[in-house]
Amino acid sequence: MNEKSLRVLEYGKIIEMLYEKCTSSLGRQVVEEMRPSTDLEEIIRLQKETSEAQGILMQKGNVPIDGIHDIIHMVKRTEIGSYLDPGQLLTLKDSLSVARRMKAYMKNDGKDVKFPIIEDLVGALFSLREIEEKISNCILSENEIADNASPQLRDIRRSISSKNDSIRNKLNGIISSTNNQKYLQDAIITMRGDRYVVPVKQEHRGNFPGLIHDQSSSGATLFIEPMAVVELNNELKELRLKEKREIERILMEISAMIADKAYEIKSNQKLLQQLDFIFAKGKLSITMKAIEPKLNADGKIKIKRARHPLLQGGEVVPITIWLGEGFKTLIITGPNTGGKTVTLKTVGLLTVMAQSGLHVPADFGTSLSVFQQVYADIGDEQSIEQSLSTFSSHMTNIVDILNNVTPNSLVLFDELGAGTDPVEGAALAMAILNHLRTIGSSVIATTHYSELKQFALSNEDIENASVEFSLETLRPTYKLLIGVPGKSNAFEISRKLGLTDDIISAAKEFISTEDIHFEDILQNIETNRRATEEDREEAKRLKLESEKLFSQYQEKKQQIDTQRDKVLKEAKKEAQKLLKEAKEEAEEIIKSLREMKLEMEEKEMNRQVEIARKKLSDRIDDMGTATEEIFGKATNKKPPTNLKAGEAVNILSLNQQGHVITPADENGEVLVQAGIMKISMHISNLERVKQDKSTAKQSGVGKIVKNKAQSIKRELDIRGYNLEEAMLEVDKFLDDCYLTGMSPVTIIHGVGTGILSSGIKQMLKKNKHVKSYRGGQYGEGGAGVTVVEVK
Repeated sequence: MNEKSLRVLEYGKIIEMLYEKCTSSLGRQVVEEMRPSTDLEEIIRLQKETSEAQGILMQKGNVPIDGIHDIIHMVKRTEIGSYLDPGQLLTLKDSLSVARRMKAYMKNDGKDVKFPIIEDLVGALFSLREIEEKISNCILSENEIADNASPQLRDIRRSISSKNDSIRNKLNGIISSTNNQKYLQDAIITMRGDRYVVPVKQEHRGNFPGLIHDQSSSGATLFIEPMAVVELNNELKELRLKEKREIERILMEISAMIADKAYEIKSNQKLLQQLDFIFAKGKLSITMKAIEPKLNADGKIKIKRARHPLLQGGEVVPITIWLGEGFKTLIITGPNTGGKTVTLKTVGLLTVMAQSGLHVPADFGTSLSVFQQVYADIGDEQSIEQSLSTFSSHMTNIVDILNNVTPNSLVLFDELGAGTDPVEGAALAMAILNHLRTIGSSVIATTHYSELKQFALSNEDIENASVEFSLETLRPTYKLLIGVPGKSNAFEISRKLGLTDDIISAAKEFISTEDIHFEDILQNIETNRRATEEDREEAKRLKLESEKLFSQYQEKKQQIDTQRDKVLKEAKKEAQKLLKEAKEEAEEIIKSLREMKLEMEEKEMNRQVEIARKKLSDRIDDMGTATEEIFGKATNKKPPTNLKAGEAVNILSLNQQGHVITPADENGEVLVQAGIMKISMHISNLERVKQDKSTAKQSGVGKIVKNKAQSIKRELDIRGYNLEEAMLEVDKFLDDCYLTGMSPVTIIHGVGTGILSSGIKQMLKKNKHVKSYRGGQYGEGGAGVTVVEVK
């Protein structure tokens, strides 16, 4: 790839950003050597690596890859028979532990492989726990070996400690002696050259037998090893030599273990280096909010809402640009500082980033082509006062590009033909573009020349584009418009800034009629484009709104269907429950009838049993059929009105007669007694039965009411009950009173702790049969009773 173009496109700054994402110098080495590839299959693999790293980081969080070091030279030392010092062993252990942690981090527990490239790399790592544990057990720090590194070392160090104590005790006896204190400079024990000594005055050298090891800078003090401890110091030194040899043996033993696993350790380093680089790419992708682009080798570019990666997020206006579909040359026009140069750099930089295996900061659906070369002639100078030397510099670069360009090249020109006579510059620009068009290269060029706009309009495989400019604010909007050539806007800007109409009119006279007509056409195109853009945005808004409403409708419909199914299921379940209860009641009746054999003749009793069994069986079959078709029966088109409690009605869905217990409520629901069952029915499922009073008196409900009226009392005594038992008794008592129409009634609960009284009154508030209630008065029982008015 052309190094000058990479420098112009600021590819090096992307390298620096990626460099900072690495955790090790090994990963940074790979970043420094990274260059765009031209092999499509390799680039696709590199992109997949980045996508997998991005996915792992977003799914699992930070990767435990910190602690990688370059340890190849250490391993080579062990291979030639040398040993590593404690600090080197700790460094090597860190790298070994990273490999182990990475294997644990990527363990998928038998799940499907989601990240095949990275999982293969991690799977190839070797876990050398034995060496790790050996180093951990033996090495405490860069300068310290653990006592338990070996039994011999432990014994030697115990002997050293014991010998130190013996020497110190001996010396303490010498310096504390009154005979020796006059010879000593200070009553202290110190060391010189690993041997214990005491400070003796120079003038008393002859009075203190021993070996001189050092003297003070003034010469007034001599550091003498007393003869009494010379042998002990010799023994201590011998022990220290044994300690050193044992430490060297331990280090050699560990180094030998490392040499045995040299291949595995070297392999781990290469894999970890690659993983550090791959995860650095993933981190950069997340930072840039980037995506994996689609790739092709056909020269087709389609970039959606791209942001230049080196600009601050809040300042970037996304651009959408395409090339290779119908045209391979794009000419961008527009005002200075409008974003033309940024557009060129964005396209070029995103292309080389993608070919390096990096994600690009754009929206999904972005597609980029793999080019053999990317050439860029982009100057940082934006002034119109360009000198000949600037033109010469640009032309030298262009000549180099033209000499090396191929059909599979992307060429980026900024202000093509600028810096010289406008007529000659425009002619040169058209000739250069025509030459590249003939070769088949992909070209994006920016210009101010109107001739190039007309050149693009007259050639089908060349397209115009422009950067939008707002005349209201006199500022660019940084939006790229493909298919629309840019208008000069010089006259409009001058008028907004206060230039008189006379001068503007005079200026127009110097422009040819054809140029004025061409600019007017551009103005009309821009006006129509804005109107079309507004209509498109409105249509898009309406489409999104309609889709939202349709989605809400679908959701509501699903909720209604679910609720309906739930209601039907519950209703059928309740019907089955009622059927089961009816069957159980039938069995009880049959059981009672069988017990009648003690009072009836055997033959007559059996006949009655069979009649009862057949009657109940027919009724149960009718109820079973009715419950299965409970929601399919016809309803009464003229439902009865003003139903009253006790009236006889036909239940159409059950084909059975019942009696009204509670008249219809505001929703048309009526509580009906059908045999032993109380059923809530809609009034449309009922039909009034006309019958005389004598018949009514013989009905089931009439008999029940009559029996209740004869047996029920006007008072209920619940003293001695707990609250739960009392509430059940009161509820049944109030039902009976409601059926018989008995009111008022008295509930005797006593005074006691007040729990029973309070609980019963709370219950009465919620009971539908209670019209009102009050405490008992004098002569009625006082606070020990509650008087209830029943509806």
